[in-house]
Amino acid sequence: FRAATRTLSRQLSVALAAGVQSAPVSTAAAVQRAASAPEVPAIAAAALAAVAAATFASSEASCHHDEHDDLAAIKKDLAAIKSHLGIDDNVEKLERIQAVKQSNPNNLAMKHFNMGYYNSLSASGKKALLQIVNSGAMNADSGMGCYAMNPTDYDVYLPFFEPVIKEYHRIYGPVHHVTNWDLSTPAIAAKLPPGGKLDLTKLGLGETSMRVRVGRNLAAFPLPGAMSKADRVGMENAMVEAFKKLIADPNYGGSYYSLTPGSPYEITPEFYKTLVKKHIMFKDMADDSYLADAGIASDWPHGRGVYVSADKGFIVWCGEEDHLRIMCMKKGTVLNDVFDRLKDACVVVEKNASKFAHSPKFGYVTSCPTNLGTGMRASLHIKCPNLCRDGTDAKPKAICKPLGLSVRGLGGEHTPIGADGTIDISPSARLMIQEAEIICALYEGIERVLKAEASA
Repeated sequence: FRAATRTLSRQLSVALAAGVQSAPVSTAAAVQRAASAPEVPAIAAAALAAVAAATFASSEASCHHDEHDDLAAIKKDLAAIKSHLGIDDNVEKLERIQAVKQSNPNNLAMKHFNMGYYNSLSASGKKALLQIVNSGAMNADSGMGCYAMNPTDYDVYLPFFEPVIKEYHRIYGPVHHVTNWDLSTPAIAAKLPPGGKLDLTKLGLGETSMRVRVGRNLAAFPLPGAMSKADRVGMENAMVEAFKKLIADPNYGGSYYSLTPGSPYEITPEFYKTLVKKHIMFKDMADDSYLADAGIASDWPHGRGVYVSADKGFIVWCGEEDHLRIMCMKKGTVLNDVFDRLKDACVVVEKNASKFAHSPKFGYVTSCPTNLGTGMRASLHIKCPNLCRDGTDAKPKAICKPLGLSVRGLGGEHTPIGADGTIDISPSARLMIQEAEIICALYEGIERVLKAEASA
């Protein structure tokens, strides 16, 4: 600090020569004098005002405060000066955004990043927006390229988020999401078999791996990208109390497994690997550059864990891309079994934990805009050996895309299909679609894919 102060003091003569008097002067006065000098360019004026303000602050404050307070005061003054003069410390990041906008036009966050809107924000708003788009700026090949940092971001930064969200979700009118799990809703019931039973045996399938999950975040905490280590551990501790209630409930039972060092529920690295291999636990996020640059993978493995019910059919990931990934899975023949259980489980988890983050416009809030709305993914594993005869999922994808279905490998996105042609199929839509419509779309989609498989 003293060295910095001496450097500033030596530069005082430059400030004096430019017209700033050596008597004590407020930061505001220094700014006004520097900015009003027509012969001094903007950057020089900023340096002039910074030198004067810092020097006077250090001289005057040293009599009354310790060095830490002095340095904090100087930093605060410098920030005020830069803001007043319109100087942006984020030039390099902004240049990168503009470069990616040109090189990767499919990166939606970069495509819709508007300098006019950015410049309209306060200094703190600019910083927040750059954090939101950092993953897309650092990973040019991103499809979405942005993650919300706080539950209110979608509303606070609506001018940025709305065009991104509408383009990704292919929404051409106003956005207003409606939550509805009721399969007896007339418009939905009309598309279902009599009684609303989604029986896979009627489509020619036997026992099938079924999974439905939703992403949820607690309104009381920042979203994972902006969480500190203390936030992550605090959120996990809050969820442990909820999991204790589930464990005591005969309908759930089970155990909680934590990755947090020193946690009473901490598991060994070997057991963690076993859970990952069984697809019960998520992988180390620190290896994912998209999540790392979004801040979501920070502080690994603190605040991460998984609750597993006694029958292993109900799982809650804690501390992944969203605070919670709540999922139900089962090998069976009736889709309603996992859908209905998830519906009930979401109510139980929210009741035992705390309020889920929700937007009147966008539905349930998730870190990534791709999951907004329902936050739901409903999927099935089905064998399509004829369609996958070439060893790839190219043909199933060509068939499924027009139906609004996504095709993945058995380990998730960007993983290989099964050797026997087994693929993972799920509806793509999350926003402006009801939960009941998603499960209905999955049933209808499976029926069409199986017909294509039979004729392939």
